Formats: sequence, structure tokens, C-alpha cells
Amino acid sequence: MKKWIAVTLVITALLPDLWTREAGGAERPVIALRGEQAHLSIDLAGGGIVDFHLLSNGINPLKWEGEGGELEPRNRGHFLCLDRVGRPSAAEQANGMPFHGEAGSSMWELLGEPEQQGDAVVAEMSTHLPLAGMHVRRVVKLAGAHFHIREEVTNNNALGRIYNIVQHPTIGPPFLDESTLVDANARKGFMLSSPMPNPEEPAVYWPQALAAGMPVDMRRLVDDQEPAVVVYVIDDEYGWTTATTPGHGLLIGYLWKTAEYPWFRAWRHIRNGRPFARGLEFGTTGPGTPFGFLVEKGRIFGRTLFDYIDAGETISRSYITFLVEVPSDFAGVERLDYDGTQVELKEWEGTRRLTLEVGGL
Repeated sequence: MKKWIAVTLVITALLPDLWTREAGGAERPVIALRGEQAHLSIDLAGGGIVDFHLLSNGINPLKWEGEGGELEPRNRGHFLCLDRVGRPSAAEQANGMPFHGEAGSSMWELLGEPEQQGDAVVAEMSTHLPLAGMHVRRVVKLAGAHFHIREEVTNNNALGRIYNIVQHPTIGPPFLDESTLVDANARKGFMLSSPMPNPEEPAVYWPQALAAGMPVDMRRLVDDQEPAVVVYVIDDEYGWTTATTPGHGLLIGYLWKTAEYPWFRAWRHIRNGRPFARGLEFGTTGPGTPFGFLVEKGRIFGRTLFDYIDAGETISRSYITFLVEVPSDFAGVERLDYDGTQVELKEWEGTRRLTLEVGGL
């Protein structure tokens, strides 16, 4: 098991008002960025985005804790799956490769002090994945009620290789409850519980799925998590997903380029009869299986199941995350339009529209 020394990072008067290094629960090293409308916190022990909330609404949608030691790097909130999503092969696991790859199990390094750039608070951090032979550098920009992240993945190996990268935003209580509505522009999909080697049969279409042959509305989660994971392809130029909890008057949304992340993964988990977690995942693959199956299968619905990175190559991908306060009777999002700087959210089967400046991807 990995060991690291926990160091309490104390807020001092020497640090600027726009960010703090703080002890985040049992002395976890958390970087907190403070904007005029929202605060954003990142745990360097695993790199997870563990808090994103509006100053006008203290609810943090990304409140979720993965399994692991109290002081160990682990998956929390919105975490990064790299160089894979899901389980490694038995041989890879025996050699130390963790579930979802090394990014969430590694210590991240803050690269200099966060600084103000225009209207944004900007921070940079990185980590190295020794088994994968990869390095990832992340640039975070918090502005207004949104943040923009660019991640640059470099292959340090002497040879090219296949890999996957999946963003794993995870919402949990108190934001997540029985009334939470998840929306996306996902299209054709399949249940990961379907039998191999053809899990794409039968196919389903968002927001529908099947459990024991019966239809399930994936927008909602009440007391039955099955099917636990359903994956879908995105057909539009931009992919998006939102989660709305009307009782909290809050919506969290994600926006990305489909060319960079062509798959949407909907994960659902019930604990003690109530919603405990929902994954609003997007990435380069759908199945969370070892690479052997992905290579053998090749494509599903015409989409590749992995990406390739050459020796020494760096590949960059970006996404935007935003928060919007909504009316207490808001019915979710039917459509999201993006003009390059602004998103417009059309209410599900309604006439109301919400707009927000989010900048460019």
C-alpha cells in the first residue's frame, strides 16, 4: 500500500485572498480557489474536485467519498480516470494497477501559486502515473459561476500505446435526492450488465434503459439502482449533461467537445434505500473492461473504445462545469445550446430558458 506523510496546511495571512491551502478533513491537502460568485476546492491527494458551490447557495453537488484510507489518495467528488476506466486485467491488478487507473490514487503537485488572470483565478497542477508511463498537467480557471479545465496527457513511454481517459463527476447527498433530475444529449446506448461479448444488444435510447426487460427512466433515481451503469454515445458537436435538484434551487452542468469525449456514462448507486451517488461521466470509452476486450471488440455503434497516444506525444482535452440557480419547480433540461461563450438551457417540456456566460472550450 502506498504511504505518504500527512502535512497540515494552515491558512496564513501571507496567502492571497483568491486561494488557500487548507487541511481538508483529516489533514488532506486541499487547494481552495475563491471567486466572486463561487468557490472551488481540489484535493491534491488524488486530484479530485471535492467542492464547487455558489456563494449564494452553499450546496456542494460534488460531495461524494470513494473507498480508501482516510489519509490516502483516493477517488472523491469529480475524479479523473486515467489510463483506463473500470477494472484492470488480473495480471495488471497483480502488478499494482488500481481500478480506474492511477490518477485518483496519486499525489498531485501544485505548480506555483494560483493567480488572478483577468476575471479568472487560475491554478496549475500535475501528477505522474508510473505504471501507465504517463504524465498529466491540469490547468484550472475559475470565473463567475463556472470553471474551465484543460488536461494535457503526455506519454512518457518509448513506444506508443492505447489508453482511455474518463471524467467521473459524482454527485451525492444532500444535493442528490429522490427529486434530482439528470439530463444529457446522449443517444444510443447499452447496459453494462448485458452479457458479453455483445453488451450493445439490446440497444436503448436516452433517457431510457432496461432492467430485467422492463423500461427504466434514467433521469430519475429513487430506490432501485438497476441498471447500475448505462453508457451512451453523443451525436452532437458538443456533449453536455446536467443534474437539477429543484428543492435546493440548483443545477450543475458539464459541457465538452464530442470529438474529445464521445461517450456518456450514467452510473447510479443506492445505499440504505436512498440515492447515494450518481456518476455524470464522459470519456473516450463506454465499457469499463480491461483493454483485451476493448481491442477485440474494436467499436460499438461505430465508435472506438479506446484512444491512441504516440511515444512522447501530448494530447489536450477540455471541459466546462457550471452552476445555475433554478426555480423550485424547474423540470430539468431538455436542450442545451452553446454559441462559443454562452450556454442557454431550455426547460424540459417547458418554455423557460436560463442563460449563463461560460467562455470558450
